[in-house]
Amino acid sequence: MGDKSQAVRQTYRAAGVDIDAADRIVRRIKKEARATSRPEVLTDLGFFSGLFELKGYREPVLVSSVDGVGTKLKIACALDNHSTIGIDLVHHCANDIFTSGAEPLFFCDYIAMSRLIPERVEAIVKGLAKACGEVGCALIGGETAEMPGLYPEREYDLVGFMVGVVEKDKIIDGTRIKGGDAIIGLPSSGLHTNGYSLVRKVFNIDQDPSCLEHLYPELGRTLGEELLEPHRCYYPMLKSSLPLIKGMAHITGGGIPGNLPRILPKGLVAKLERGSWPIPPIFSLIQKQGSIDEREMYRVFNMGIGMVIVCSASDVDEVLRKVPQARLIGEVVERKGKERVIMV
Repeated sequence: MGDKSQAVRQTYRAAGVDIDAADRIVRRIKKEARATSRPEVLTDLGFFSGLFELKGYREPVLVSSVDGVGTKLKIACALDNHSTIGIDLVHHCANDIFTSGAEPLFFCDYIAMSRLIPERVEAIVKGLAKACGEVGCALIGGETAEMPGLYPEREYDLVGFMVGVVEKDKIIDGTRIKGGDAIIGLPSSGLHTNGYSLVRKVFNIDQDPSCLEHLYPELGRTLGEELLEPHRCYYPMLKSSLPLIKGMAHITGGGIPGNLPRILPKGLVAKLERGSWPIPPIFSLIQKQGSIDEREMYRVFNMGIGMVIVCSASDVDEVLRKVPQARLIGEVVERKGKERVIMV
């Protein structure tokens, strides 16, 4: 029986799947995951499922988000730098559930590649764990899949699933927004995790990745360093201001025009003031390099605003005091045309 099992295992390895490597990876990342644990976590990493005991809430509503990092992964692979890509993923998911006012509880990841490289997986998981620890979210489990033939050699996919909780009577959904409310923007740290397919085409990165090592004076660093800047998390800086917030929009794919209207009640539009926030140099560089018109830039990229919040005009000063990085960028007005976001 032992000889037969050994033969099957060797055949599987010859087909490109190394079970022993997967086991080694699990052992290496357990330490990182354990560091993010919370008292509510009832299982250790490696069990068939993650158990989380929900307690301490009157009317808890679970809030979930699942997302990936997009083709920013190709930049990480081109530079063989995987230390921040996990941070991107956790922050993206945390921002999404936070738009409802939710506190992050636990996170699961999915990493798939053609051949498992323990050092690479460990670097990714360290980023996941670091970001989870910063927002108080438990890295409760995940899946590491080796699938030869499905992914290009040395490339991979990364997906995350986050669950948070909010009291039912404290859900933020934009329904209380009305005309005259203020629109406040929080700065992004760069592209975050959107627009990378266009950026790769503009700079011809797939054909000549050496451009990632080019130092641009306006950026103060290389193109690759700029493109790998982690997605900013807004939960820590905004959670104390939740009672003042009527709505939040995470500015991801679709930019401000595609995301801000998602929280506006029918009959209302966002009127934004041009020049009310600084646009980071990376966006001007992309626009010039690719001869991209302004409308397309705002549809694809966040253009320097990673999160938008709406509050009463009377609460603006208090929000700006609590969140020094925030800027007043516009107001909510009655809709008179087709556009849901107006730039003036």
